[in-house]
Amino acid sequence: MSLTEHLEELRSAVINIVVILFVTFMICYGKGEILVEWLLGPLRQALGNEGGQVVYLGLLDKVLAQLQVAFWSSIIISSPLWFYQLWRFVKPGLYDHEIKVVRPFIFVGFILFCLGVAFGQFIVFPLTFETLMTFGVGDIEATISLKEYLVLASKVLVFLGIVFQLPNVLLILGFMGIVTKYSLRNMRRYVFVGFAVLSAMLTPPDPYTMLALWLPLAFLFEVGIMAVAIIVHPYLARVHRDDPEDEEDQDKDKDKEQEEEGEKA
Repeated sequence: MSLTEHLEELRSAVINIVVILFVTFMICYGKGEILVEWLLGPLRQALGNEGGQVVYLGLLDKVLAQLQVAFWSSIIISSPLWFYQLWRFVKPGLYDHEIKVVRPFIFVGFILFCLGVAFGQFIVFPLTFETLMTFGVGDIEATISLKEYLVLASKVLVFLGIVFQLPNVLLILGFMGIVTKYSLRNMRRYVFVGFAVLSAMLTPPDPYTMLALWLPLAFLFEVGIMAVAIIVHPYLARVHRDDPEDEEDQDKDKDKEQEEEGEKA
């Protein structure tokens, strides 16, 4: 394909992605009350136990908050569709074996992202809110801004969805030859310390919530190591074994060894 044809394909993919995001955004905005109530669930439960209420401070806060939720939700919900558009654009430039390797990452990445969002909504949020509500001085009623909470909750869930891509990232790095199961095992202690620092920075100052974030991160890292050992290493070994260039290199090395032995003799 010429450069003009590539640009035409790119323009078509971008237009399709914009249409997909727009349609999904309108659907999410129409169902905004359901999404907002879903996000407010853990906070309402914590406020119900400790006393408090969710309020909006400006006339446009409810509208702007619902727009924010619809925007992030449309990106997440429509991700399989716009990923497919990107895949259609990239696929013609890949070899068959590269297509077989890359294709599973799209599906696995979406599943991991959904797991990260579910982990934040059903585990991190309830623990964090209960801890924050009971921390410090008691007998004080909480008043939470609707807009600030929804924006923060949306960003945190997207962040956790990205964090849960860790096994996927390790697999990609393994196929690229940047990491191996041995190098990952050697850096395990440093990675766990880094996860502890990150968990302490992102959670309230109590060990339970910190462990609630640290343990899944450590588990995901171990899953990534297992995936590299079980999937990447056998695949690369099979590719190198079947690669004719590698066989030629091995034959050349054998010939050089025989020549050196003949010169010595």
